[in-house]
Amino acid sequence: MAAGESPGGSPALAVVADTLAAALTFFLPDVLLGPAVMNGSARGTALIMLVLAAPMLVVGLALAGRGSRWAAVLTAGALAYLLYNDVMLLFATPFNRLFLLYVAAFSLTGFAFGATLLKADAEAVAERLPKTTSRILGGYVWAIVLFNTLAWLRTIVPAIGADDPTSFLDGMGIATNPVFVQDLSFWLPSAAVVGWLLWTRRRWGVLLGGAYLLYGLMESIGVAVDQWFGTTADPASTIATMGGAYLFAVLAVIGLVPLALYVRGRSHATWTAQGVPRPA
Repeated sequence: MAAGESPGGSPALAVVADTLAAALTFFLPDVLLGPAVMNGSARGTALIMLVLAAPMLVVGLALAGRGSRWAAVLTAGALAYLLYNDVMLLFATPFNRLFLLYVAAFSLTGFAFGATLLKADAEAVAERLPKTTSRILGGYVWAIVLFNTLAWLRTIVPAIGADDPTSFLDGMGIATNPVFVQDLSFWLPSAAVVGWLLWTRRRWGVLLGGAYLLYGLMESIGVAVDQWFGTTADPASTIATMGGAYLFAVLAVIGLVPLALYVRGRSHATWTAQGVPRPA
């Protein structure tokens, strides 16, 4: 922990709490008290938190110690994914013995996410992307926002006018869908802003855009895995399906393309900023 850094904003504490929460959720399935399909999905989510997001956060912290300009992107992307899924552990699973650990992970990750953005150097010249790349990535982010919003409204709008508005929650064991809540209230509006920052080549757009692309890639992988675990736990359920697992696996592959554009664009900007010819 750096001198003067508040413990509540430390990504190191967040990675410990998230790793513990994810490990216990995955390796102690009996602690989960929801329907089988939701318990399976929670374990799938926990697995990706454990083997992908938490290690990425550790790598980000290691790079930060070396002064790497990639550190803030990796750290923010990993923290965003962990924060999103801490909410899922809290609200998509019934109250259980891990509740206080979930609360601690959510709180520490939220503060660490905020602290990471506050300390990030968004002014670095090498953080800038070529205009064409920025606009492609901004358009891609906006497309995600549009299609994601339409997909959720396709369920929400008919439910509002239905005789039984909560019928779409049958078999989930929850009072409302936390995905709809956090996506529509925070993540999708935030992504729309990130898309604008990228499109207009604002300095913060490069940092937040890279973090969002990493978050989105991990989320696609995570949903594919949680769908697989959910349908394996309860093959008769329609809440999680193999079709959903395949769909998000394909989306994860698609998500590699804009991420590769981002990495290539930033690498080019770094070489240019240093006055060194970019290697072939």
